[in-house]
Amino acid sequence: MRTDHRFAARTANNIVSLRPFVDPMTVPTVVMVDLQQEYIAAPRRMAIPDATEALLQCRLLLAHARTMGFPIAFMKWLPRAPFFNAASRFSQWIDGFGPLPTEMVFERQLPSCYACGDFASMMEEGAGGNVVLAGFAGESACLSTMIDAYHRGHRLTFLTDASASHPLDAVPAADVHNLLTKVVSLYGSVTTTAEWIDATKQEPTLSEIGRDSAHHEFG
Repeated sequence: MRTDHRFAARTANNIVSLRPFVDPMTVPTVVMVDLQQEYIAAPRRMAIPDATEALLQCRLLLAHARTMGFPIAFMKWLPRAPFFNAASRFSQWIDGFGPLPTEMVFERQLPSCYACGDFASMMEEGAGGNVVLAGFAGESACLSTMIDAYHRGHRLTFLTDASASHPLDAVPAADVHNLLTKVVSLYGSVTTTAEWIDATKQEPTLSEIGRDSAHHEFG
């Protein structure tokens, strides 16, 4: 039988992974927290000293998630306060870190992402089974979100190097963030951006999908 190599090439270049349809919970939702200009607007008080390296990791995370077609949610903090004021430019997205039209956007006035009712509903409807969290600030928004998720039975992974924290009194920002990482590990998984990307960059083969389906049905 004659093989149509042109057809084979077209098929190989348009492979669609069946895993999301077999087990949607394997698809992670990426939540980017408060990538707003206030956090890089030194010398304003809310500027984070170690934001540059964290933003580099956030950029890698976003590029990977978009390449893989993962759902992405952007969270914005808009409290009624001098900082992050909705009427100022400092509440806007950091250049290059805004959402695409196909990505979700949520807003809230309290530190935890769950303070936004629409976000909480999204998590309850299924996204809470596999979520990766990155962004600012580690010691406030990220920590409170991880604790809220734990209490609701949701499973979050915190990318510690794609986040950064403020200094607290005489404790330097880096030390605060290191301690935060240990505390967060009580409420969810903690890893680095590179490790998470490596773990999620491989698409499953058809044999793997079949094996997983058989396990769920007969195991």
